[in-house]
Amino acid sequence: MRRKKWIHVDWKQASDIEKRVLHLIKSLEMTWIDIPAIYCFRSNNSTSRAYARIWGLSKIWQLALKHKPGYVIEVLAQRFDKLSEREQDRVLLHELAHIPKNFSGSLLPHTKSRGKRNFHDRVDELFAQYLRSKV
Repeated sequence: MRRKKWIHVDWKQASDIEKRVLHLIKSLEMTWIDIPAIYCFRSNNSTSRAYARIWGLSKIWQLALKHKPGYVIEVLAQRFDKLSEREQDRVLLHELAHIPKNFSGSLLPHTKSRGKRNFHDRVDELFAQYLRSKV
């Protein structure tokens, strides 16, 4: 059995994504998000099937590094960059929807154990609200 050749993933800061994320946060009045604590990167050579991912700085890392909560939004260039601008905005909103209102560094999951609200319904609601704000 032949092993897959390991490919180096390359991460670069993505100021264009930061601007779009800032625009989305302000347009939707997501006041619980600490904008300076959101970082955006574009990765190349990832083998993931995702378009984007969000990474939270968990409590244990906050304590170890003596740092406040923060989040990194990573867009995977080979998939994300092929999307239309509208779909890119939807993907970015999906990632932002993982940030809880207490901005703790943790992430909200796709499923909720109780209640009627579904994560994807929330993303659809945010996206519709964003589209209305653009008109």
